Amino acid sequence: MAQLWGGRFTKETDKLVYNFNASISFDQKFYEQDIRGSKAHVTMLAKQGILTEQERDEILKGLDGILMDVRAGKLEITSEYEDIHSFVEANLIDRIGDAGKKLHTGRSRNDQVALDMKLYIRDEIDEINGEVRKLLQALLEIMEEHVHTYMPGFTHLQKAQPVTLAHHVGAYFEMFRRDRGRLEDIRKRMNTCPLGAGALAGTTYPLDRAYTAELLGFDEPTRNSMDSVSDRDYVIELLSALSTIMMHLSRFSEEIILWNSNEYRFVEIDDAYSTGSSIMPQKKNPDIAELVRGKTGRVYGALVSMLTTMKGIPLAYNKDMQEDKELTFDAIDTVKGCLALFTGMVSTMEFHKENMESSAKNGFTNATDAADYLVNHGVPFRDAHGIIGRLVLTCIEKGISLDELPLEEYQAISPVFEEDIYEAISMRTCVEKRVTYGAPGPEVMEQVISENKKYLEK
Repeated sequence: MAQLWGGRFTKETDKLVYNFNASISFDQKFYEQDIRGSKAHVTMLAKQGILTEQERDEILKGLDGILMDVRAGKLEITSEYEDIHSFVEANLIDRIGDAGKKLHTGRSRNDQVALDMKLYIRDEIDEINGEVRKLLQALLEIMEEHVHTYMPGFTHLQKAQPVTLAHHVGAYFEMFRRDRGRLEDIRKRMNTCPLGAGALAGTTYPLDRAYTAELLGFDEPTRNSMDSVSDRDYVIELLSALSTIMMHLSRFSEEIILWNSNEYRFVEIDDAYSTGSSIMPQKKNPDIAELVRGKTGRVYGALVSMLTTMKGIPLAYNKDMQEDKELTFDAIDTVKGCLALFTGMVSTMEFHKENMESSAKNGFTNATDAADYLVNHGVPFRDAHGIIGRLVLTCIEKGISLDELPLEEYQAISPVFEEDIYEAISMRTCVEKRVTYGAPGPEVMEQVISENKKYLEK
């Protein structure tokens, strides 16, 4: 078919060049956004007297027909067209004749694609935000159920102090809550309308850009036409936010993979989210968690690729910027898929409470509390630290925990110890004594859970 820009050129474009230049294979994702933008543009043109009301109505009817036919599968978007804009305009002209040729009045493909990308990203941000919210709801349900499920807290992947599963999962709740905040910030910052910027220097037509922005749900029109067509900061910001979401998913996946191992046995992953081995019948592999961990690098790659593409582009629009679409679409689809699967996985996991508590005890996570016991009985902290170190060494030699060490062994190292040492270093006491806001103590944990509920109800 003849190109929309063909008037200037005498030679037919080489097929390889045409295919290399074309974007229809991926920007066809934009068909709904492209038609939405065109309808707003035509409505504004008629308001300004640039089109007649009859021309407006014909074009709007034609655009609606194209939209319905594509949705219904009656009209196929094919590689015959260079891009989604050409597809819509060519089909409109075929359907309504000369009125369709006025669709592009006061508009360039540069501000048109900038609009389509913003509309698409805005829609996707809302969807991703919804998926993160579902994950937060699943995490909150785990927190509510496991305020008294004791487990080891780690630093350096070494058992450190006892916490609860509610507290541990609550840390991820905070991460994903920040992720939602980032998405909302990006959506607010990007919500300006580029349509009317033209190729780069605006247009001589008396467009009402504020009206177009209002029709499309933007806060205002963009303030500089050159920046309007060459801005992809919002794409980079989104890819950065998606990379952070994936990093959080990957960290949690790594822990689930560890917890699922024979050595930990903290969790049992539902059969629907794990697979077996083709040769080893005893295996139950945490495939979903591993794939989420693996796909994180894919999303990081999209961010680095976009930053690299944009770093050397002078003002204003350059064809390099066409590279923003495929990798962004892939990153969005990857993140949405990972969020949905991860939410399903954590919602159906079974937690082995006894193994978690046993691991906390056998890892001497209550050693700090044993030292605090001595300090509260007048022993200087540095001396108490040394005494507990000797007790831990004794326990290691005997293969037992501090809870299992006989009182005479305690008193042989320090006569300060009494029978109440066992209550002082129980997992319940160790956790319940931690009452500062943000700690794992049950009262403050319930307070945080209540606040998280109100946050999700907003």
